[in-house]
Amino acid sequence: MGTCSWTDPTMVRAWYPPAVRSAADRLRYYATQFGTVEVDSSFYGLPTSSTARLWAERTPADFIFHIKAFGMLTRHGVRPDRLPASLREAHPFELDSQGRILRPSRELREEVFALFSEALEPLRSEGKLGLILMQFPPYFVANKSNRDYIAYSAALLAPDGIAVEFRHSSWVEPDELGPTLELLTALDAAFVCVDEPRLPGPTVLPPLSAVTSDVAYVRFHGRNAATWNARVGSAAERFKYSYSLEELTEWVEPVQTLRAEAGTTHLMFNNCYADYAPRNAKQMMSLFDVPAGTETPPLGS
Repeated sequence: MGTCSWTDPTMVRAWYPPAVRSAADRLRYYATQFGTVEVDSSFYGLPTSSTARLWAERTPADFIFHIKAFGMLTRHGVRPDRLPASLREAHPFELDSQGRILRPSRELREEVFALFSEALEPLRSEGKLGLILMQFPPYFVANKSNRDYIAYSAALLAPDGIAVEFRHSSWVEPDELGPTLELLTALDAAFVCVDEPRLPGPTVLPPLSAVTSDVAYVRFHGRNAATWNARVGSAAERFKYSYSLEELTEWVEPVQTLRAEAGTTHLMFNNCYADYAPRNAKQMMSLFDVPAGTETPPLGS
């Protein structure tokens, strides 16, 4: 269990002890409380091997980093300044009305995949690289072209494992859920189970529990219906929601089912506003009798 950031400014102010002031000390402190974390900064800009090396050096041997894929990898719009100058100069591209790269060429996209993967080598070599989170946008709907793109992405990131999160409900509609899970199983990719606001509409998925690889993955986004589809200043504002113990308890039985089917189950809290995510993660630990800094006990313990 862990959180989907350890650096959000509101989390830094609300959760870390006053004596924990530097970036290095924050990661070291976080790793005394949790055994895994999701890196979200890699969605906004390509990670670097030097940064990944520092992450590896500042955490225990069994600590796991899940890495959110850079936006271009998951078909999000990306501004040119998010790419290295060498790529901007080597590949022509058009911009959309918001200044983002429009339909990047296959060659450019594949070079970005390669740079992303190369940057993670320090984590990979230390056995600290978990899954690559492929969070696809709400306009990434269920169709053949997009299924092919998921398979293409998995091949470019191999041998690293991926976790696939959908933001459009077409992927889990009755006629599509079976093919969706079959595709991910064939790719040995984890289906990302989600807890989100219970809203009507295509941009919200129900709380389905499914295992499509040896790793089960759940992301808790909070249930803030007012901000889910709104323009907000930051991701922390969008996911500003503190779960009640009763709401967390709803997941005990589904998580037990996931644990029975998967080799490893990760529960990741994305409600990283103030101390909400670490506090809810600790509460979830208590529901499974997991002390801080320890592995999850075997089923039935």
